[in-house]
Amino acid sequence: MNDLIGRTALVTGAAQGLGRVYVDALLAQGVRVAAADIKPVDLDRWAEQAKAGDVIGLQLDVATESSVQKAINAAVEHFGKLDILINNASIAVDLDRKPLIEMEAASWERVMNVNAKGAFLCMREAAKVMVAQRYGKIVNVASTTVLTGEPRMLHYVASKGAVIGMTRVAARELGEHGVTVNCIAPGLTMTDAIRATGAFGGEAYQAKIRLRSIPREQVADDLCGAMLFLSSAQSDFITGQTLTVDGGAVML
Repeated sequence: MNDLIGRTALVTGAAQGLGRVYVDALLAQGVRVAAADIKPVDLDRWAEQAKAGDVIGLQLDVATESSVQKAINAAVEHFGKLDILINNASIAVDLDRKPLIEMEAASWERVMNVNAKGAFLCMREAAKVMVAQRYGKIVNVASTTVLTGEPRMLHYVASKGAVIGMTRVAARELGEHGVTVNCIAPGLTMTDAIRATGAFGGEAYQAKIRLRSIPREQVADDLCGAMLFLSSAQSDFITGQTLTVDGGAVML
């Protein structure tokens, strides 16, 4: 995708997991990237690009308005513009999984604060820059659990449902300004953090794999094609859409 060369992106949740792989993929296509996370971002992985100024690490708490504004401003100050937002940061592993009647309000608020409010704040601040420059690509990250209704994950499913809803509204509002807003809905993706929980790998996990039309484990690299497509000029007439990437377990 040669049209991505010279573009600039902010990737949230970039210190590990999917976010780190998204940074890899964007850099490989010639995109300059601000890798942002609440945790310190180790730039040694991209030492050559960091030395050239093509990737920077930013401290970002997506649930805090001032932190989001500071990160967006820092990215624009360094690169001169912001073409792409990969709105990836979320609580997905460290979840308090309980049925509805046992779920505590504090657990609900914690997840919604990061996954829904955080996505909103990042979209809003990025959109301000993109509207002013009359170009932008916002790629939100939801989950196929919104489509399947995963038990004991009401807070997470609700937060990702909010992301899909916000994607549609933002797409309606921003299209006339040259900004597209789309969403990726991954299936259960085996990252180092997921594997470290030890919760996936038994018969229940294998049963999920068998539900896929492509019956194998999903890995982070499986999402890069969709992410790059929605970040590129190839998707300029596509907005407000949610693209499921799960090996054909869910079909719309």
